[in-house]
Amino acid sequence: MTMLRSTLAVFLVLFLSACVSLPPQADRTATHALEDTNTTRLGTMLMPEVHRHPDQSAFHLLPDGIDALLARIVLTGQADRTLDLQYYIWHDDLTGRQLADGVLRAADRGVRVRVLLDDLGTGADDKVLLAIASHPNIQVRLFNPVASRTFKTLGTALEFGRVNRRMHNKSLIADNQAAILGGRNIGDEYFGASSDVSFGDLDVLTFGPVVHRVSSAFDQFWNSDAAYPIESLTGHPAAPDALAMYRVKLTAAIAAQQDSPYVVQAKQRLAKLVAARDPEFSWGKATLLYDDPAKITRSPDDPQGHLLTQFDALSVTPDRQMLIISPYFVPGKKGVEWMRAQTARGVRVTILTNSLAATDVAAVHAGYQRYRKNLLDAGVHLYELKPAETEDPTAKKKSLLGSSKASLHAKTYVFDRTSIFIGSMNFDPRSITLNTEIGVYCESDAIAAQVADGLEPKLDQIAWRLEERTDANGASRIVWIDTAPDGTVKELDEPGVSSMKRIGIWFLGLLPIESEL
Repeated sequence: MTMLRSTLAVFLVLFLSACVSLPPQADRTATHALEDTNTTRLGTMLMPEVHRHPDQSAFHLLPDGIDALLARIVLTGQADRTLDLQYYIWHDDLTGRQLADGVLRAADRGVRVRVLLDDLGTGADDKVLLAIASHPNIQVRLFNPVASRTFKTLGTALEFGRVNRRMHNKSLIADNQAAILGGRNIGDEYFGASSDVSFGDLDVLTFGPVVHRVSSAFDQFWNSDAAYPIESLTGHPAAPDALAMYRVKLTAAIAAQQDSPYVVQAKQRLAKLVAARDPEFSWGKATLLYDDPAKITRSPDDPQGHLLTQFDALSVTPDRQMLIISPYFVPGKKGVEWMRAQTARGVRVTILTNSLAATDVAAVHAGYQRYRKNLLDAGVHLYELKPAETEDPTAKKKSLLGSSKASLHAKTYVFDRTSIFIGSMNFDPRSITLNTEIGVYCESDAIAAQVADGLEPKLDQIAWRLEERTDANGASRIVWIDTAPDGTVKELDEPGVSSMKRIGIWFLGLLPIESEL
């Protein structure tokens, strides 16, 4: 009898899930970025500089996690009329709450706030989103959501063919005057606040003509058929006291963390930034590249509207060197041959990706490892990040934040130290064919050299260099070259992981899942 009831329950859940469909979009109101924002605080401050650099945009790199968070909080606090945020992940943690508080404060000032989140990436509580969206100045939409909100996990499995296509974009736009783009989601691990893992990442703060194009891209996603207001998904608005109750919990959570080492350090950094002169910006031509939101409805083999198709149209051809920084790197046969063609022309191709010991997505590493030998044979200089423990550089002894495992998360491509792409796109099939991505191609010697010169001299210290060796029997094998701080060098087998993990990765590599990586 118990087995019968269990079987019936499973069939009932399956039946109910199968009957759920996404709501119609007929009553949804389209909105767009405001154009007349030159008299806002940001406009008044930035437009004189824009006029002095016609047809160029300004760039300020944000490699440091605390600076990247503060930049978002400052822009949120400076916004007078509009604030648009588009993210794949937004955690309910220390940094996530700080930014959520800033968003609510902006809305309280009368700022129109639009928040577009990926449904699966964020995995947010619908009740929390409803509460926030009940603010008269805030709208929340979810991209390509699971239809069943009650049985979401099961619904994800049943609708896998559709919901497997995700919005991986990351951008914040204030008053259509300034924007932040790059690799960071919203969460402690992206801003140096986690004691478990610290993602090495990169964003760019920009203003000038490119910002209007970032706003246009946001509008396309916001008004696309795949963006659903949270209220239409749940079928009801928030409870009358939901926002007030959320504010109480948010205020209490933030107050409880005010004396934490991270918050204290962030406040000190902010005070120094306010006291110092404005951050330095480099100027150059900026080209925004992004996937059409309708990409998720087309075949992965259809290149229409793809970011990579737009990049190919730029005909970027390095003459001397190219630096690829991608945490999830699965080049495929075409990618390997493209790099072989570059090295054949005399271009030095350097790749930095995660090692097996550093990666947070083992399945992607399983896809990548089968191309290591081919990359080395193609003349590529291949490096894998060491999972070194990172500590607070201001601490004299043990880090106040504790130590965390370093893992690469930046998606950055440098060409001849004269131009650079910074965005959300990894060099893997998922970014190229399945998900939507965004990034900015900056023609700026200054920031391209800043990234290359800041990273390349340190590669042998922060990463293992891979090389091929021939043993006494004439067999070829890959070794990891470990360069210690004192300059000593030794060869290793795949370091930093157990035999069981190597076996697990080997097994994953047998599965036909590369197109999903």
